[in-house]
Amino acid sequence: MIYTLTPNPAIDMNVTADSVAPNRVSRTRDAVYTPNGKGLNVSFTLRHFGVDAPILGFFGGFSGRFIVDGAREMGCEVHPVEVDGITRINTFVSCGDDEYKFPNAGCPVSREHQEEMLRLVDTLPDLECLVVSGSLSPQIEPTYYDELLEHVHARGGEVVLDMSHRHLAQLVEGAPLLIKPNDEEVAAIFGVDIHDEADIVRALHLIHERGCKNILLTLGAAGAYFYDGGHVWRANAAKVRMYSTACAGDATLASFLSLWFFDRDDVPAALTRAMATGANVAMSAGLGDFAQVAELERQIEVEVVE
Repeated sequence: MIYTLTPNPAIDMNVTADSVAPNRVSRTRDAVYTPNGKGLNVSFTLRHFGVDAPILGFFGGFSGRFIVDGAREMGCEVHPVEVDGITRINTFVSCGDDEYKFPNAGCPVSREHQEEMLRLVDTLPDLECLVVSGSLSPQIEPTYYDELLEHVHARGGEVVLDMSHRHLAQLVEGAPLLIKPNDEEVAAIFGVDIHDEADIVRALHLIHERGCKNILLTLGAAGAYFYDGGHVWRANAAKVRMYSTACAGDATLASFLSLWFFDRDDVPAALTRAMATGANVAMSAGLGDFAQVAELERQIEVEVVE
């Protein structure tokens, strides 16, 4: 079974504004509040594609309860570690073709609660894979990621990582099953600036040589690449009108896993679903309803480039 862990969940508030300017009241409309966090989005998307993926996370206060209750109402199993403080609320403002993002740091998580999560991981039934997504809240050291890898691997499970922390450069040495960086993260974490396809291929080989088994590199409107140590695949992006990118990357990862995790040989099908799903999600606030995934799949072309 696939589980997800969101170390720093949030409520996402998506609003629309006609204009945004400093030192002025910028009125908004169409507020949408969604239980969020990268791992939660992965679980929600996997469930849409028929894969149950129970949710783990640190949750606190009224906002934490809102997220847990919302996830359960959506049919997801949740294993919360309850912490002191208030789970964060992030704000995303769409203004014309621009988007303003205001993420908060999150509430502190004590070492006691961190260890409670590790004990929970040790007892999860049928643990095949843990998807660890997103930032760490205050008080959690980057080496906590290493502890999670060790606990999952000790049970014979695999780990998927989706994060922008520089510690990812060391974590790949622990042989995660898959990571999903974007081009900016590859430059900041692995020191490879991406200007063309040759740079992309070089980055994929570098990350694989350091220990990561598979890499899904997303490039927004420029598409995505996947490398499994044998071949490099390239997929284009569907052309859509973007509303918010807040959940698109998480949906891309989850929809890819919904096929690839169970059939590692059919990469084209997994990439096609991933690119269509990510594009569909970018068209709406939150994850949306996935209503246009099948239609958008017709725009996607996948080819082997190496």
